[in-house]
Amino acid sequence: MHRMILAGSLLLALAAPVSAQVYKWVDAEGITHFGSQPPQGQAATAVDTAAAPPKPAAQVPSPGSLPKLDSQMEDDEQGAIDAKVKEEVAAREAERKRYCDAVRTNLAQLQNNPRVQVNINGQVRRLREDERQSRIAESQKAIAENCSK
Repeated sequence: MHRMILAGSLLLALAAPVSAQVYKWVDAEGITHFGSQPPQGQAATAVDTAAAPPKPAAQVPSPGSLPKLDSQMEDDEQGAIDAKVKEEVAAREAERKRYCDAVRTNLAQLQNNPRVQVNINGQVRRLREDERQSRIAESQKAIAENCSK
C-alpha cells in the first residue's frame, strides 16, 4: 500500500511541471523571454503549451491502386486522342459538306442553263453542248462518290 501511495505521489509530482503555465514577455531591450513566472511590473502573455494534435499520416497508395492510376492516365490520354480525332472528323465532314454544296450548285447551273459561260485564261467563252454534258456527268459522279453518305 505504501508503494502505491509513493508511486501516485511521484506521478503527481512529475505531472505538475508538465502542466505548468508558460509566460512570454519582451524586455526593455526588445528581447523576447519565456518563463514559468511572469516578471514583476511588466506585462506578460500566457502561452498555450498544449501539444499539437499529430498530423495524419500521408496515405501511401497501395500497390493495388497504382495500376488504377496508370489506367486513369491512359484513360485521360485516350480521351484526349478521341477528342482530337472527333474534331478532325468534324472538320473533314464540314469541308465535305461545303464541297458537296458547291458541286450541287454547279450541277444545277449546268442543268438549268444551256448557255453556260466559262472564264479560261481571262477569256470568257460559252461551253459547247458536249462540254456541258461532260461537266454534268463529272458533277453527278462527284456527288455520287462523295455526297451520298
